[in-house]
Amino acid sequence: MAIKITGTGSYIPSKIEKNEDFYNHQFLNADGSAINNPNEVIVEKFKAITGIQERRYVKKELVNSDIASFAAKKAIEDAKIDKESIDYIIVAHNYGDLKNNRQQSDTVPSIASRVKHLLKIENPKCVGYDLLFGCPGWIEGVIQAKAFIASGIAKRCLVIGSETLSRVIDPHDRDSMIYSDGAGAVIIEENNEEGGILAHESATYALDEAHYIFFGETNNPEISDQRRYIKMYGRKIYEFALSNVPKALKACLDKSGKSINDVKKILIHQANEKMDEAIVSRFYKLHKMKMPEGIMPMSINLLGNSSVATVPTLYDMILKGQLEGQEINKGDVIMFASVGAGMNINAIMYQV
Repeated sequence: MAIKITGTGSYIPSKIEKNEDFYNHQFLNADGSAINNPNEVIVEKFKAITGIQERRYVKKELVNSDIASFAAKKAIEDAKIDKESIDYIIVAHNYGDLKNNRQQSDTVPSIASRVKHLLKIENPKCVGYDLLFGCPGWIEGVIQAKAFIASGIAKRCLVIGSETLSRVIDPHDRDSMIYSDGAGAVIIEENNEEGGILAHESATYALDEAHYIFFGETNNPEISDQRRYIKMYGRKIYEFALSNVPKALKACLDKSGKSINDVKKILIHQANEKMDEAIVSRFYKLHKMKMPEGIMPMSINLLGNSSVATVPTLYDMILKGQLEGQEINKGDVIMFASVGAGMNINAIMYQV
């Protein structure tokens, strides 16, 4: 028996925010000082590092729980299951429901309870809860779902990664161009096929690294309101990721009993194109190999970084034939991997 993903779904917002749309922003350094480059140069350097050309934002009337339910409904339909048979709804996010132009996030009731309500699931034994684990939250939700099913506590779980980062970005911070919105969902259950979740690896580095990503004030000293925005120490994150994520990937691979040559795709959190390439390249260097061409599908160029949603949306897009030049076939061995706030790292070895 295998514990497998039997249905996938995603929601990609329709509103496109292009790099050129940032030309009229007033970007400032963290200390409030002016940046000695025109915005066209700032944006071009940003694109060269991150690979991002455009990103997606939700419409004003939508909140995080809405788009999470859209992706969930698609996953339920794809799995061809009765929604009342779901035992757990696990929703990974970081900022709750934040309405347009509001300062305060809303997390009561939980996003999972709101999703259950929006899906009109009646069964009270379908338990919903939220998972805050930074960008690796969706992968951690899959790991928890697998544990529930393996222990006999549950038979079927819905795991969602959903975020509306456009509601927590500082327009005066260059890093605001990284973030985007989106939602991805999967149904996980036990079936008679081979493969499924073969191994996982998780870690939290919090002694010195806990606040590499944090909530902070705007870069504009002339703004006096109390609103907080997503902030990060980019260089520290880059160095941390390159030092620790390749080793986590190797540990996960070693646990699975599979060879590096068995891996067909690595679906890594779409954080930063250069960083992701460096991580996967170092993973292969640990095996004295060069990174194979096409091993690391990327969606960040058009979708940006939607945190917990990047990996499940990427997986859904490939399965549905929506990412040019990429495919995943039955029996393929793939890896899911992520790094993010906490600082947390995780990975899953999975056979389709």
